[in-house]
Amino acid sequence: MNKTDLINNISAKSGLSKRDVETVLNNFLGEVTEALSSGDKVQLIGFGTFETRKRNGRIGRNPQTGNTIEIPESNVPAFKAGNKLKEAVK
Repeated sequence: MNKTDLINNISAKSGLSKRDVETVLNNFLGEVTEALSSGDKVQLIGFGTFETRKRNGRIGRNPQTGNTIEIPESNVPAFKAGNKLKEAVK
């Protein structure tokens, strides 16, 4: 399912217009992005938690030349599924 399919499904089930659903979805994604970029977590009870995790620096290798490169540490987004979501997927 892609974003357009999600908007269409929510619109059909809720009776809201596609434009309204798209606005709400875009605002939700913007708020999650903003929270993660400032180091906060977004926890939706039963669904899951969006958070950032630190990825340690490491040594990598360029497969074309074989030269080693240093990959710096970074923060990456992560999602941890909640219990209700895990049960629904089983």
